Amino acid sequence: MSNQSELAQLAGVFAGSALSNRNLIINGAMQVAQRGTSETGKTSAGYYSIDRFKMDIGSAGTWTISQSTTAPDGFAYSFKLDCTAADASLSAGDYCLIQTRLEGQDLQRLQFGTSSAKKVTISFWVRSNKTGTYPVCFFNTDNQRSNGFTYTIDAADTWEYKTHIFDGDTSQGFDNDANSSVQLEWWVAAGTSYTSGTTPTGWQAHNNTDRAAGLDVNLADNTANEFLLTGVQLEIGDTATPFEHRSYGDELARCQRYYNSVPAHYLTYYTSTSCISNVTYPVTMRAAPTVTIGNNNNVSIVSGGGAFGGHYFYLTSAANAYYAASTSDAEL
Repeated sequence: MSNQSELAQLAGVFAGSALSNRNLIINGAMQVAQRGTSETGKTSAGYYSIDRFKMDIGSAGTWTISQSTTAPDGFAYSFKLDCTAADASLSAGDYCLIQTRLEGQDLQRLQFGTSSAKKVTISFWVRSNKTGTYPVCFFNTDNQRSNGFTYTIDAADTWEYKTHIFDGDTSQGFDNDANSSVQLEWWVAAGTSYTSGTTPTGWQAHNNTDRAAGLDVNLADNTANEFLLTGVQLEIGDTATPFEHRSYGDELARCQRYYNSVPAHYLTYYTSTSCISNVTYPVTMRAAPTVTIGNNNNVSIVSGGGAFGGHYFYLTSAANAYYAASTSDAEL
């Protein structure tokens, strides 16, 4: 292939996209798991194991969420959802889905809400023992607008690559702030409150009955069921480009904007009856976080506080040999 034709091909692939920083998803390769590599017995919503990917569960089975080393070529990890207590008969309002949330100020480049609204392409790798049709919902939470599509898992226990192009929404944009403006949702189980509508063919007023329309499986119906996801990319343009791999350090710093943890460490002697710890955040957090103090010496917390630059806390103690850990949470 000539240099000229190679350049022309690259120009076509990356039209409308930057060569780097084109993936709007944080931790799409599931590299970072600050909360641990596996969490069991989950029946409700929360961030478990993999950073930036949240489980939303409502009366639809019990699950283990983990960072799995089962992954397609070119990836080291995946987000694994494993059913450990089944619910074979879902009620109308039951649900189970994976979601990731995006800040509005990071979405201004899409130019939604203007006549220049950009097309965006989503791509990801997925695997399950349970074949069938699964939906993805693109939910603009600022303006209650949504779009979506369905994909099929055709072969059991086989990695499959999926892509979809969304038209830009000329009607409504996103708030330019640090709050959640978009939820991208991968549905794996849902009752009729979420499945009885139709899959959107374009941007529309959000309707919960369309949110998981087309879903014809219930991943919660058997403890043999599992669902794995990785290589998630969302980018400007109508072409799914190769996944943008970022270094672990870069991805970790992006995740620490939302959550970071400090391992158990010895505290500084403060008085004859207390110790003190000052913690500086590795990066500026999205907002003043919720700080949780843990310790393994049954030391009582006297006070604590959160701020953008760091936090401090006092622990009652008669000596300076006590130690404690802390987490700071500013998740969307």
